[in-house]
Amino acid sequence: MAKPAIQFFLEDVNYTLKNKIQIKEWINQTILAEGFHLEELNFILCSDEYLLAMNQQYLNHDTYTDVITFDNSEELKTILGDIFISIERIQENAREFKGTVQLELCRVMIHGTLHLLGYKDKGKAAKILMTQKEDYYLNRLDLKRKILI
Repeated sequence: MAKPAIQFFLEDVNYTLKNKIQIKEWINQTILAEGFHLEELNFILCSDEYLLAMNQQYLNHDTYTDVITFDNSEELKTILGDIFISIERIQENAREFKGTVQLELCRVMIHGTLHLLGYKDKGKAAKILMTQKEDYYLNRLDLKRKILI
């Protein structure tokens, strides 16, 4: 039996992700729209401390972050990766930006996916393009109206 292409996991947190089927379809449509093939993509929702330890171990950064993306693909235009997301950072960002947790989570999910698609966020021009792409794909999310309510 084939393994699902997009999967969600929890590490060190208790969180219920809503609208999984719609989110999977949205992420897959984003990947296809960018001309890539989805092999496997894992979203690991975790705690601040879990992600901090990963940031220290793999990136030599001693800071909290909302997302870390690992590209495991060996073929061009193929998505095979892991995206780790701190639910605590997402909750804090949602409060700070006066949005919902689910909308902020979707923004970070698409941000990590865009990294796998080759988009960067270092430097002013790259950050602007990344934000434009995030907004573009968030506007295509069928759940957006529900998430904003």
